[in-house]
Amino acid sequence: MHVIIGLLGSIVTILWLLHRLAEMGIDLGGLNPFLWQRRRKWRKQYEANPIFILDGPMEVTALLITATAKADGDMSSEEKREILSIFENEFQLSKRDAAGLLISSSHLLGKGDEVRDQLDKVLNPSLENFTKEQAVSAIELIKRISEAGGPATEMQSELIHDAAAILERPLTPKKKWE
Repeated sequence: MHVIIGLLGSIVTILWLLHRLAEMGIDLGGLNPFLWQRRRKWRKQYEANPIFILDGPMEVTALLITATAKADGDMSSEEKREILSIFENEFQLSKRDAAGLLISSSHLLGKGDEVRDQLDKVLNPSLENFTKEQAVSAIELIKRISEAGGPATEMQSELIHDAAAILERPLTPKKKWE
């Protein structure tokens, strides 16, 4: 009987100490490897740059168009008008949605260093969603924007060449029910 009472006393003491540690902010639940892995995965997704998870062809093309227009500095008014025209006519968006897409693309782009330096990483999540026609149209639209404010600059030409090399890769044809 005295062994059982000693064992119960030890269990209560351990539970009380764990409770006091938790009150002070020390949580031993963080030592759980499954919890740690889940938190790490969530943190990587939360802190990641959103341009690396865009998977819609229209959003990625809008980002590339904006990156091309801002490759050599700020966007000119001719380029801005041309971009809004492309968004309205090619993407079939209203004036308000086209302006919203331009604003969000400019915001996501930031300085544009990530897009120029890691273009493959930006395009990879969306490549499987592109059809052949969309890929060809995206390249044409990027070329069209580069020539909107005059002849294409060296940075714009390089961005167009890199994007065309990635988008013109043989796309895997989708099966009927995939």
